Amino acid sequence: GTVSKMVIIIPEIIKESLTNLVKSGERSDKRSFDEYRDICLETGVIEKAEGSARVKIGKTQIMVGTKPQIGEPFSDTPNVGVLMTNSELIPMAAPDFEPGPPDERSVELARVTDRCMREAGVVDLEKLCIVEGKKVWMIFLDLHILDYDGNLMDAAVLGSMAALMDTKIPEAHMEDDELVIDHDKKIPLPIKDKALMCTFAKINGELIVDPSLEEEQVMEARISIGMKADSTICAMQKGGMKPLTKDEVLNAVSRAKEITKKLMEHLPQNNQQ
Repeated sequence: GTVSKMVIIIPEIIKESLTNLVKSGERSDKRSFDEYRDICLETGVIEKAEGSARVKIGKTQIMVGTKPQIGEPFSDTPNVGVLMTNSELIPMAAPDFEPGPPDERSVELARVTDRCMREAGVVDLEKLCIVEGKKVWMIFLDLHILDYDGNLMDAAVLGSMAALMDTKIPEAHMEDDELVIDHDKKIPLPIKDKALMCTFAKINGELIVDPSLEEEQVMEARISIGMKADSTICAMQKGGMKPLTKDEVLNAVSRAKEITKKLMEHLPQNNQQ
């Protein structure tokens, strides 16, 4: 259709101007290479959810909600709770969105967010066991992409981390073989660690953090690095058509350490852990 033709024609012009800007050490919105767009993070924004957050990075906006449910553990981990992540792109969010099966961007987003949280051991899943092998808390993490203007990964992980920190679950225990759930007595989700993600786009051989949509459209490659509070890597995702050199990856990792520390300051500070 005409839409996809438009999308192909415009980036050529944009590509040249963005590439030339980067060559001279600049970006179209005057940011430095290590600078995020404005970040706005609020928690407790969905009344019906047990935990929630709305995150904006520039014009990119994601709403995250958590829903705890009691279910059966996986047979190979009988004493461990479950964390499940899924994501959907609201049709109005992206100019090129098509209805039908989940958009591959939102599938990748859920997978990467899930891996980042899980590998970092953000939630103490063993504390979510109620009866070994029978009953555990399952935490469903739902990502809703409201506005798509580049760099979904960092927004999703920041929003997910904040939503998990905002989550409270009812106290549950067994009494005479009966499951008792006390909805009046809510306890914070046991948070064990914190992890955030830092994404770079490679344009004209330079790595720039927090790519906007137009920067993503012209980038040669993308690398997203998930880091825990102690700067150890918990996830990594490569995107884009071109490869990255070993030096570029190492450069991204060392810059991500500093940048992630700053990003952590946006998280809720009043968590009762």
